Amino acid sequence: MGDLRVVVCGGGPAAGVVGLIVEAARRGWTVDVTATESGLEFFDSAEVRRASGRPVRTTYKFAPDGRRISPPADALIVAPATFNTINKLAAGIADTYPLSSVAEVIGRGVPTVVVPAVNSALAARLPFRRAVDDLRSEGVRVLLGVEDGWEPLPPGQNDPRKFPWLKALDLVEDAFGLTTVDQGVPMRA
Repeated sequence: MGDLRVVVCGGGPAAGVVGLIVEAARRGWTVDVTATESGLEFFDSAEVRRASGRPVRTTYKFAPDGRRISPPADALIVAPATFNTINKLAAGIADTYPLSSVAEVIGRGVPTVVVPAVNSALAARLPFRRAVDDLRSEGVRVLLGVEDGWEPLPPGQNDPRKFPWLKALDLVEDAFGLTTVDQGVPMRA
């Protein structure tokens, strides 16, 4: 399949990344995980390493011979994407390794899906709505809204178990023609 990079931010749904890794590997992807510093607090890095076969990245690291340890990405999922991450990414702020790596992958035109993990109050903010529109104008698939089947809930009512990890994977695969879309819902071909 190819190399799938998953960038995990801090948020309750982050613990579900292991399920995404297992399913992506089953479908033939090699998975490389990058996490924000706060993202590390929400999942077990050792479990992610066992599932992916690779260490979780948080900083720029190179092999002793100067090669990047992370392979170039063929596809990217940013999830759960926080309010802060989405706004910074759209504004071109790359002040951390995860943001810098995402910005570069988007700039190379790699199929990218961003899944916001924000409540309805944050999603209603004008800066956030602009950021989502800006990312979409660059070809980033932002999984958000009635048409995507993923809407923010009121503050305090989010359920991490319902986070659309596999839908994000289906959307990435759709960019490669590996899924078909039936009434707006990606399905395995």
